[in-house]
Amino acid sequence: MSDWTTLVSAEDLAAQLGREDLIVIDARAGLADPDAGEAAYAQAHIPGARYAHLDRDLSDHRKRNAGRHPWPDAADFTAVLQRWGVTPEHQVVAYDHGDGALAAARVWALLRLLGHRRVAVLDGGWQRWSALGLPSDAERPVPTPSQYPGSFDQRRLLDADAVRAHLDAGKLLIDARAAERFRGEVEPLDRVAGHVPGARNLPYAQNLRDGRFKPSDELAQGFAAVMGDYAPEHTAVMCGSGVTACHHLLAMEHAGLQGAGLFMGSWSGWIDDPSRPIATGEA
Repeated sequence: MSDWTTLVSAEDLAAQLGREDLIVIDARAGLADPDAGEAAYAQAHIPGARYAHLDRDLSDHRKRNAGRHPWPDAADFTAVLQRWGVTPEHQVVAYDHGDGALAAARVWALLRLLGHRRVAVLDGGWQRWSALGLPSDAERPVPTPSQYPGSFDQRRLLDADAVRAHLDAGKLLIDARAAERFRGEVEPLDRVAGHVPGARNLPYAQNLRDGRFKPSDELAQGFAAVMGDYAPEHTAVMCGSGVTACHHLLAMEHAGLQGAGLFMGSWSGWIDDPSRPIATGEA
């Protein structure tokens, strides 16, 4: 049986539906309407898929000053995995509407940073699955609860203070937001526009072509153009709230660039403290 650790095609996943060791997670989300993804799931989803709500299951809104989608504690996320019936031995595949940014890559990153190896994102998501006419239904599975012990690799999870220290040490921070948001020309979601001084910009959309991830060699070239001589372990990624930045972690691993860190609160967490510096314009 195949092991998928970064991406899986719709065709390959469809051929393996029904595997006892396979669990599919529907992570469709919408920033404008937080419940839009769950409503879509109720209409139709990949057979057997559990639903992951970005705010309830993949974030911890009890935390303050940690951005719009605070990273959950391991105990809370493993409780979610247990409710879904996931064990460390399962092959997990996550999908969202299309490109993986909302919020399939977040599921992937949460599991990967727990040390779960066999987790992948459905390349092209629900959009491509539907376009191919692959199976769907509206049944909600009733999983058998599991046991999932684990803790996150804290070395790869950075808060705002750790990001300051990271930059002060001469390391690299990559911002995955669109270029106009990075430059501070527009800000549709957060109360202040701009970027963390010292960050470089690589919009996550540049990982994609026609709604799917570029081949691994092209991804490697794209990151090399921004990273230069920086090693992945000396690189951290961010976005607006720590969700789409996970797209970079996934793309980097698919390109063979393993070990980058995540600024959990990202831009929305950085500006929670008005004393932190803000830059605008190009990097």
